[in-house]
Amino acid sequence: MTDNPYQYTIADLLKDLPEPLNAANSEKETVTYQRGKAKKNGLEGSPDDSGLRFDDSVPVKEIALSAPELSGTDADDYEVVSIKTTYRLGQLPGTQIGLKYTRPVVKKKSTRTLTTTPAPANVLERSFADVSFLVGMLLDKFLYHLPLYRQHQRLEQNGVQVARSTLTNLVKRIIELLMPIYQAQMQSVLLSRVLAMDEAPIKAGRKKQGKMNKAYFWPIYGDQDEVCFTFSLSRGMQHTLDQLGDFSGVLVTDGYGAYERFNKQNSALSHAQCWVHSRRYFDDAQKAEPEAAAIALAYISRLYEHEKVIRDQNNYYTTA
Repeated sequence: MTDNPYQYTIADLLKDLPEPLNAANSEKETVTYQRGKAKKNGLEGSPDDSGLRFDDSVPVKEIALSAPELSGTDADDYEVVSIKTTYRLGQLPGTQIGLKYTRPVVKKKSTRTLTTTPAPANVLERSFADVSFLVGMLLDKFLYHLPLYRQHQRLEQNGVQVARSTLTNLVKRIIELLMPIYQAQMQSVLLSRVLAMDEAPIKAGRKKQGKMNKAYFWPIYGDQDEVCFTFSLSRGMQHTLDQLGDFSGVLVTDGYGAYERFNKQNSALSHAQCWVHSRRYFDDAQKAEPEAAAIALAYISRLYEHEKVIRDQNNYYTTA
């Protein structure tokens, strides 16, 4: 026998590893925001008192609402005396549209009293923004990473005049409404037996003219394919401690030292570092140590085979 550890073939070294289970023979398991009262100023070019302004290039869809009094048992006792109009800003794919709701004002002949069909309920009270516009704005900002200032530029190019501060205010109000959903999802994520966590730098908040502060998103991914993006101004361990607390499952991370320090503060936690990050170094070492790197990569590949079988069986954990 020679002292050369690379004399054996990869097949020789892998023979002691168990083969992946045959999936065919296994049973398959099936932030509070306080908003002040907005000042209502008459704005030139606004069709009503909502503050919404747009020019003739913006398409307007008229939606006529009926008065229930006109179809009631005493409908003959009512007559339409005028029409009230409410404007809201909606959105279609790639453009905006003005939604024009016409609402009849009816007078009851016998009492000479006037009633008006109410405008449809809106997501945000006393706002001209329709739910379609709000959803589009949030998707553009958070899913497609289109900042509000660029969305504002696009609105102006489409003929809609809305202050940038108004867009910021709308985002804050919607986040307040969505906060209970985020909190419920975060509670669900923390019930997982295995969590994955990472941190990614972003620019947030002006540091000085032309400079932005460096902050971090810390996504936390759970068993149910749920992910919550937590935010911190720093990359310190304290944020992990604040978010995970006494979590007692398995935490999968890269090799960043903050997670190891968190593990020392939480002895109930099992810290598992990411194979993908580890594998990169063996991949990079192929030029310098091709035989040793190939052996390591083959071992990791076999582990991935087992993982695939388990994942395909939808059986992530072995229970006693």
